[in-house]
Amino acid sequence: MNIISLEGSGAAVRWLKECITNNLVCPKRRYGLTSCQLCGKGTESRPGNVKVPFSNSIPVIDLSEAHKGDRTNTIQKIIKAAEEFGFFQVINHGVSVNEMKEAMSVFKEIFQMPEEYKKKLCTNDPSKPCKMFTSSFNYATEKVHLWRDSLRHPCYPLEQWQHLWPENPTTYRECVGNFSNEVKELGSRIMNLISEGLGLKCGYFDNDLTGSMILSVNHYPSCPEPSLTLGMSKHSDPNLITILMQDDVSGLQVLKDGKWIAVEVLPHSFVINIGYALQIISNGKLKSVEHRVVTNSSQGRTTAAFCLAPSDDCTVEPAEAITDEHNPPIFKSFKYKDFISHYFNKYGDTVVLKSFVAPKN
Repeated sequence: MNIISLEGSGAAVRWLKECITNNLVCPKRRYGLTSCQLCGKGTESRPGNVKVPFSNSIPVIDLSEAHKGDRTNTIQKIIKAAEEFGFFQVINHGVSVNEMKEAMSVFKEIFQMPEEYKKKLCTNDPSKPCKMFTSSFNYATEKVHLWRDSLRHPCYPLEQWQHLWPENPTTYRECVGNFSNEVKELGSRIMNLISEGLGLKCGYFDNDLTGSMILSVNHYPSCPEPSLTLGMSKHSDPNLITILMQDDVSGLQVLKDGKWIAVEVLPHSFVINIGYALQIISNGKLKSVEHRVVTNSSQGRTTAAFCLAPSDDCTVEPAEAITDEHNPPIFKSFKYKDFISHYFNKYGDTVVLKSFVAPKN
């Protein structure tokens, strides 16, 4: 078992304190109790000791090809990946290696800040847009604790939110602000390719449909018992697309045909996955696929997920251009804020979409 400092309030620390408080020398004994909250029971909450293989079947798409005259082929690859996997990785995407390294360094640094400073970022105040937490927003009431510490805040429109971000590290606001602009531009380019692939007009998503972007920075400490808990439980994302930057440690797994496959970390790439909102706009053509995060006993892992999403009051519905009497809308029209509220009540459960299915004539 790794030796972890008992100073602080992160996920690993809370877990060890819980074991010590209950006089449990062996962590596995703790998980046998009905009062256990860290990992719950059953395969949904525990990854177990099953080795999940890496898969080279998740498509890797070179975005530079679209700028070299092979735009149609790039679009076809993206649409096929979104239909079959709901996931793909992009390389040669236009965001520089140095920018990615600098941003990741700052993201790692914020979790290494003094505990007193990090506690100031922890808040239950729903009006605070920037907050740090362990496991989830609802640590005290959740049934299952996750092995992660997280910082979450809006990052678009930048001028609306940047002044509310952490003041330390001192480079955070400037560095992450610049990087957020780069990622937002990348997201816009990907959405334009997707809109073309769906047969929608040019610039279909250049409006309130991409009027928001949330940054979720997650740190998964090395875990003494990785078979007994998850870094993030099985879920699908609610937004349009998520643009994920990983460090060099793997942990992301995707559910494909009822089996988990591990996503390999490719240097200087972004992982893109389809969210529920895009599945709805595409009238079910593109798929939001369930995924999870596992931990390991030897290395911590840090990721930054940029969630490109509609504005709260934006209407989300199947695009008119891809629906007709032969292909009627399968989802209702709704305000995105209403969908988000329902989503977080269910936390990504697949039943989320059932409440938004259009009635059959």
